[in-house]
Amino acid sequence: MNYLAHLYLARHGDDAMLGALLGDFVFGVSGPAAYPAPIRDEILVHRRIDRYTDAHPSVAAARARFADGRRRYAGIALDVYYDHLLARDWARWSEIDLDAFTSRFYAHLLANQAQLPARLQTIAPMMAQHDWLGSYRDRASVDRAVRGIATRLSRNGDKLVACLDDLRVHETVIEQDFDVLFSDLIAQAAKLRD
Repeated sequence: MNYLAHLYLARHGDDAMLGALLGDFVFGVSGPAAYPAPIRDEILVHRRIDRYTDAHPSVAAARARFADGRRRYAGIALDVYYDHLLARDWARWSEIDLDAFTSRFYAHLLANQAQLPARLQTIAPMMAQHDWLGSYRDRASVDRAVRGIATRLSRNGDKLVACLDDLRVHETVIEQDFDVLFSDLIAQAAKLRD
Protein backbone atom coordinates (compact mmCIF):
# COMPACT_ATOMS: atom_id res chain seq x y z
CA MET A 1 0.00 0.00 0.00
CA ASN A 2 1.10 3.53 -0.65
CA TYR A 3 0.68 6.74 1.36
CA LEU A 4 -3.06 7.33 0.97
CA ALA A 5 -4.04 3.76 1.82
CA HIS A 6 -1.87 3.78 4.94
CA LEU A 7 -3.44 7.05 6.08
CA TYR A 8 -6.92 5.65 5.50
CA LEU A 9 -6.11 2.46 7.42
CA ALA A 10 -4.71 4.45 10.38
CA ARG A 11 -7.07 5.22 13.21
CA HIS A 12 -7.82 8.62 11.65
CA GLY A 13 -6.29 10.45 14.60
CA ASP A 14 -3.74 13.03 13.53
CA ASP A 15 -0.75 11.37 15.21
CA ALA A 16 -1.81 7.90 14.05
CA MET A 17 -1.98 9.17 10.48
CA LEU A 18 1.42 10.79 10.87
CA GLY A 19 2.80 7.47 12.10
CA ALA A 20 1.20 5.69 9.15
CA LEU A 21 3.12 7.95 6.77
CA LEU A 22 6.33 7.71 8.78
CA GLY A 23 6.30 3.96 8.21
CA ASP A 24 7.87 4.71 4.82
CA PHE A 25 10.51 7.05 6.28
CA VAL A 26 11.56 5.53 9.64
CA PHE A 27 13.71 2.43 9.45
CA GLY A 28 15.21 -0.22 11.69
CA VAL A 29 14.21 -1.56 15.05
CA SER A 30 15.17 1.56 16.99
CA GLY A 31 13.78 4.12 14.53
CA PRO A 32 10.20 4.08 15.84
CA ALA A 33 11.43 4.46 19.45
CA ALA A 34 12.18 8.13 18.78
CA TYR A 35 8.44 8.88 18.56
CA PRO A 36 5.62 9.01 21.12
CA ALA A 37 3.36 5.97 21.47
CA PRO A 38 0.54 6.85 19.02
CA ILE A 39 3.03 7.60 16.25
CA ARG A 40 5.36 4.71 17.10
CA ASP A 41 2.49 2.23 17.24
CA GLU A 42 1.23 3.24 13.82
CA ILE A 43 4.73 2.98 12.29
CA LEU A 44 4.72 -0.65 13.45
CA VAL A 45 1.19 -1.21 12.13
CA HIS A 46 2.34 0.22 8.79
CA ARG A 47 5.03 -2.45 8.62
CA ARG A 48 2.52 -5.20 9.45
CA ILE A 49 0.11 -3.92 6.80
CA ASP A 50 2.92 -3.98 4.23
CA ARG A 51 3.78 -7.59 5.09
CA TYR A 52 0.12 -8.63 5.00
CA THR A 53 -0.39 -6.86 1.67
CA ASP A 54 2.70 -8.40 0.08
CA ALA A 55 1.49 -11.88 1.08
CA HIS A 56 -2.14 -11.35 0.00
CA PRO A 57 -3.27 -13.67 -2.82
CA SER A 58 -4.66 -10.74 -4.84
CA VAL A 59 -1.28 -8.99 -4.79
CA ALA A 60 0.60 -12.19 -5.61
CA ALA A 61 -1.73 -12.78 -8.56
CA ALA A 62 -1.30 -9.17 -9.74
CA ARG A 63 2.51 -9.38 -9.54
CA ALA A 64 2.44 -12.62 -11.54
CA ARG A 65 0.78 -10.77 -14.41
CA PHE A 66 3.87 -8.59 -14.91
CA ALA A 67 6.59 -9.65 -17.35
CA ASP A 68 9.60 -11.61 -16.13
CA GLY A 69 12.30 -9.25 -14.96
CA ARG A 70 9.71 -6.70 -13.85
CA ARG A 71 7.95 -8.60 -11.08
CA ARG A 72 10.49 -7.41 -8.54
CA TYR A 73 9.37 -3.83 -9.29
CA ALA A 74 5.69 -4.60 -9.83
CA GLY A 75 4.90 -4.10 -6.14
CA ILE A 76 5.90 -0.45 -6.35
CA ALA A 77 3.68 0.18 -9.38
CA LEU A 78 0.83 -1.70 -7.73
CA ASP A 79 1.12 0.31 -4.50
CA VAL A 80 0.74 3.55 -6.44
CA TYR A 81 -2.09 2.15 -8.56
CA TYR A 82 -3.93 0.96 -5.46
CA ASP A 83 -3.81 4.53 -4.11
CA HIS A 84 -5.33 5.67 -7.41
CA LEU A 85 -8.19 3.20 -7.03
CA LEU A 86 -8.76 4.28 -3.44
CA ALA A 87 -8.73 7.99 -4.30
CA ARG A 88 -10.85 7.57 -7.41
CA ASP A 89 -13.55 5.68 -5.50
CA TRP A 90 -12.99 7.42 -2.15
CA ALA A 91 -16.70 8.03 -1.51
CA ARG A 92 -17.23 4.27 -1.61
CA TRP A 93 -14.78 3.74 1.25
CA SER A 94 -15.21 6.88 3.36
CA GLU A 95 -17.90 9.28 4.48
CA ILE A 96 -15.27 12.01 4.83
CA ASP A 97 -14.60 14.01 1.67
CA LEU A 98 -11.15 13.25 0.22
CA ASP A 99 -10.15 16.92 0.09
CA ALA A 100 -11.17 17.41 3.73
CA PHE A 101 -9.26 14.27 4.72
CA THR A 102 -6.06 15.28 2.94
CA SER A 103 -6.24 18.94 4.02
CA ARG A 104 -6.47 17.92 7.65
CA PHE A 105 -3.53 15.58 7.25
CA TYR A 106 -1.37 18.13 5.41
CA ALA A 107 -2.00 20.68 8.16
CA HIS A 108 -0.85 18.22 10.83
CA LEU A 109 2.12 17.10 8.75
CA LEU A 110 3.35 20.66 8.25
CA ALA A 111 2.71 21.60 11.89
CA ASN A 112 5.05 18.75 12.88
CA GLN A 113 7.62 19.26 10.13
CA ALA A 114 10.50 19.88 12.56
CA GLN A 115 10.22 16.37 14.04
CA LEU A 116 10.07 14.58 10.69
CA PRO A 117 12.99 12.64 9.19
CA ALA A 118 15.09 14.81 6.87
CA ARG A 119 13.76 13.36 3.62
CA LEU A 120 10.15 13.85 4.70
CA GLN A 121 10.92 17.37 5.96
CA THR A 122 12.06 18.17 2.44
CA ILE A 123 9.08 16.70 0.59
CA ALA A 124 6.27 17.53 3.04
CA PRO A 125 5.72 21.09 1.73
CA MET A 126 5.65 19.82 -1.87
CA MET A 127 3.32 17.01 -0.90
CA ALA A 128 0.85 19.50 0.57
CA GLN A 129 1.28 22.22 -2.04
CA HIS A 130 0.74 19.83 -4.96
CA ASP A 131 -1.82 17.65 -3.15
CA TRP A 132 -0.01 14.41 -3.83
CA LEU A 133 -2.62 12.36 -2.00
CA GLY A 134 -5.66 13.87 -3.69
CA SER A 135 -3.98 13.87 -7.09
CA TYR A 136 -4.11 10.08 -7.11
CA ARG A 137 -7.74 10.46 -8.28
CA ASP A 138 -6.37 10.99 -11.77
CA ARG A 139 -4.94 7.95 -13.57
CA ALA A 140 -2.13 10.08 -15.03
CA SER A 141 -0.81 10.56 -11.47
CA VAL A 142 0.08 6.87 -11.35
CA ASP A 143 2.45 7.25 -14.29
CA ARG A 144 3.95 10.48 -12.90
CA ALA A 145 4.49 8.97 -9.46
CA VAL A 146 6.04 5.75 -10.79
CA ARG A 147 8.36 7.70 -13.09
CA GLY A 148 9.37 9.90 -10.14
CA ILE A 149 10.10 6.89 -7.96
CA ALA A 150 12.13 5.34 -10.79
CA THR A 151 14.46 8.35 -10.82
CA ARG A 152 15.28 7.72 -7.15
CA LEU A 153 16.20 4.06 -7.62
CA SER A 154 19.93 3.40 -7.63
CA ARG A 155 19.50 1.07 -10.61
CA ASN A 156 16.90 -0.50 -12.88
CA GLY A 157 14.52 2.47 -12.83
CA ASP A 158 13.72 1.56 -16.43
CA LYS A 159 12.27 -1.76 -15.26
CA LEU A 160 9.95 0.06 -12.89
CA VAL A 161 8.80 2.40 -15.66
CA ALA A 162 8.26 -0.64 -17.93
CA CYS A 163 5.87 -1.98 -15.29
CA LEU A 164 3.46 0.75 -16.39
CA ASP A 165 2.93 -1.14 -19.67
CA ASP A 166 2.02 -4.34 -17.81
CA LEU A 167 -0.23 -2.38 -15.49
CA ARG A 168 -2.18 -0.90 -18.42
CA VAL A 169 -2.70 -4.35 -19.95
CA HIS A 170 -4.03 -5.84 -16.70
CA GLU A 171 -5.76 -2.84 -15.10
CA THR A 172 -9.27 -4.30 -15.24
CA VAL A 173 -8.48 -7.51 -13.38
CA ILE A 174 -6.15 -5.72 -10.94
CA GLU A 175 -8.95 -3.25 -10.20
CA GLN A 176 -11.35 -6.11 -9.47
CA ASP A 177 -8.80 -7.77 -7.19
CA PHE A 178 -8.28 -4.48 -5.33
CA ASP A 179 -11.82 -4.60 -4.00
CA VAL A 180 -11.10 -7.92 -2.31
CA LEU A 181 -7.68 -6.79 -1.11
CA PHE A 182 -8.82 -3.51 0.39
CA SER A 183 -11.85 -5.03 2.11
CA ASP A 184 -9.52 -7.59 3.67
CA LEU A 185 -7.05 -4.86 4.67
CA ILE A 186 -9.74 -2.85 6.45
CA ALA A 187 -10.66 -5.91 8.51
CA GLN A 188 -7.03 -6.89 9.05
CA ALA A 189 -5.83 -3.42 10.09
CA ALA A 190 -7.88 -3.58 13.28
CA LYS A 191 -6.46 -7.03 14.09
CA LEU A 192 -2.91 -5.87 13.43
CA ARG A 193 -3.23 -3.30 16.22
CA ASP A 194 -4.02 -5.95 18.82
